[in-house]
Amino acid sequence: MSLKLPPVVVVFVFGLVMYVLARFLPFGIFDFFGRTMLLKGLLVVMLLVLATSTYKFFKAKTTVNPKDLDKTSALVTTGIYKFTRNPMYLAMLLLLIGWGLFLSNAFNMLIAAGFVSYMNAYQIKPEEEMLTQKFGKEYTSYTKKVRRWF
Repeated sequence: MSLKLPPVVVVFVFGLVMYVLARFLPFGIFDFFGRTMLLKGLLVVMLLVLATSTYKFFKAKTTVNPKDLDKTSALVTTGIYKFTRNPMYLAMLLLLIGWGLFLSNAFNMLIAAGFVSYMNAYQIKPEEEMLTQKFGKEYTSYTKKVRRWF
């Protein structure tokens, strides 16, 4: 699988687009009671999701680098992976949603949805094809039990 952009770069690009949109679009600004608390809560959840998912990969002694899928040595299906197949990408999405809340522009949620669409098409589907080849029925069975995002 050849990645054009690493997922961290993709998040940065989408975050930059969100900033430009919030900075130069004169409408769509919003604020509501509890926005700051929601933002902080999302960031805590994001950090927990990222930490637990990364820990599970290190514990299984498999790669977290999506550019090195050939080095994948184990299929991780426990812990947070019982609820989402892509918790690291989910953490990135939560970060973008939090960033959108911080920027207070409603249109940024459309950009976050675009991130999901991009990741599904250009990152997750190729990863899933590779994992199906590598782990066969075990991975196929896992995909039927656990959702892609949440």
